[in-house]
Amino acid sequence: MKDKKLLRAIKSIVGKENVSTSPEERVCYSYDATNIKYLPDIVIHPHKVEQISQIMRLANTYLIPVVPRGAGCGFSGGSVPIRGGISLVTTRMNRILQIDEENLTCTVEPGVVTGELQRAVEQRGLFYPPDPSSLEYCTIGGNIAEGAGGPRALKYGVTKDYALALEVVLPQGEVVHTGSQVMKSVVGYDLTKLFVGSEGTLGIITKIILKILPLPQSRKTMMVIYPSVEKAATTASSIIRNKIIPSCLEFMDNSCINSVEDYLKAGLPRQAGAILIIEVDGSPLQTEKEMELISALCQKEGASQLKIAASAQEAEQMWKVRRSLSPAIASIRDIKINEDIVVPRSRIPQLVSHIEELKRELNVVIPCFGHAGDGNLHLNFMYNKDDQDEAQRIHRALHSVLRKVIELGGSLSGEHGIGFAKAPYLSMELDTATINLMKSIKKIFDPNNILNPGKIFPPDEEE
Repeated sequence: MKDKKLLRAIKSIVGKENVSTSPEERVCYSYDATNIKYLPDIVIHPHKVEQISQIMRLANTYLIPVVPRGAGCGFSGGSVPIRGGISLVTTRMNRILQIDEENLTCTVEPGVVTGELQRAVEQRGLFYPPDPSSLEYCTIGGNIAEGAGGPRALKYGVTKDYALALEVVLPQGEVVHTGSQVMKSVVGYDLTKLFVGSEGTLGIITKIILKILPLPQSRKTMMVIYPSVEKAATTASSIIRNKIIPSCLEFMDNSCINSVEDYLKAGLPRQAGAILIIEVDGSPLQTEKEMELISALCQKEGASQLKIAASAQEAEQMWKVRRSLSPAIASIRDIKINEDIVVPRSRIPQLVSHIEELKRELNVVIPCFGHAGDGNLHLNFMYNKDDQDEAQRIHRALHSVLRKVIELGGSLSGEHGIGFAKAPYLSMELDTATINLMKSIKKIFDPNNILNPGKIFPPDEEE
């Protein structure tokens, strides 16, 4: 950072030990899971809301971009500082401030790791359901900013369904409080929901009040093997059609199976067309009954093998397979374009069939996994960087799939956000009037466009 006066002012706010301009430190905060890198000019680690408020006032005065950042594990570039400026990292604001067992709420700072919060409330017989696969390192603040989901979204919903109230620093430094810790409140606009999923473009989240639930008494997990992806997809629709709502209903195709087997040596059947991981929870009687019904449906739809976990350890091994998918498939090709499309769950078989046809027609690699129960699939369009022909074919496949998703009444992003990676496709789903309304909201909150600029809207549509 060239402006020495500004640098001194920042250090006086947060302490010089919480500020870095070294090349090594800046590189560490230049990318997320997209692995696309843009260097920030300075990295700041605030500890409290007052510091963030003062930093935003300075940044607004000097017109410096500020990019809020949690663990930096997003898949759409939301925390990448594409215009330089300040990378404002909230991971040191990591306290669980309160677990209220009487009112079933908890209050946390944005840097609390999701898995750590889950374990903390479970020790008291309580339950925080949202469970992104990165739960052992992603933060609650990042989950709020991106609208994170996870396997349990089928039964329990996503992060926005648990966010009751927020403390937020606005781009010009004002601190606002949205929502309420009570279960019912219709006083004014629902600003809490506006901030959830806003990808750090409207404000910086500094405190969160979340709803929590009683911990289910019992849980059963099953892995089901299928000879084809079509049969697995049809089973997922059949389970829901029969009015059974598992807590999780996860899908992975053959490419994913073989990648995870290479990665974990878990004993997965390499010739299988697809695998479903299904979990139910509730009372012991309920879970036993639902697992029996689901097992019968799986067999009816053509499952070649099914295994119900006999212990918590076996269930954890099944979930380890699922959580290892993203790193496992990274070795298939040099470049991975990650998409998290959503279609109405009854139309998953149609989408899967379309993807399989494209793979055969264009001779491309598209590992497919995700949350079949709620229609949210993670598609990985992969190619080698030195193979231009393969790159062209994979981009043809990508555009064909996105068009198919919209045709089926779906959405281009279920839980990863838009960031800058998906911004070019925004107008495929949203009409001009809707995009203009969103840009107007951004302008009201951030008239100087300093907070996470270049995200959500394509560059030629941002101003």
